[in-house]
Amino acid sequence: MEDEIEQVYSAEDIQKILKIGKNKLYNFLYDVYSNTHYFKIIKIGKLYRIPKNSFDHWFYKIEE
Repeated sequence: MEDEIEQVYSAEDIQKILKIGKNKLYNFLYDVYSNTHYFKIIKIGKLYRIPKNSFDHWFYKIEE
């Protein structure tokens, strides 16, 4: 099980990738989850999980 590659990002992973603060991160994730749907977000209670393939597709697309 340890060798399996995680298929989702946590909110903290996204924060590191985007290099933004915690408040801005959660505002952004809430907006994506509720309104914009740039990428898929799974919300479990207060936890956000973001499928890597969905986020990576959005992230690398905007960098082009």
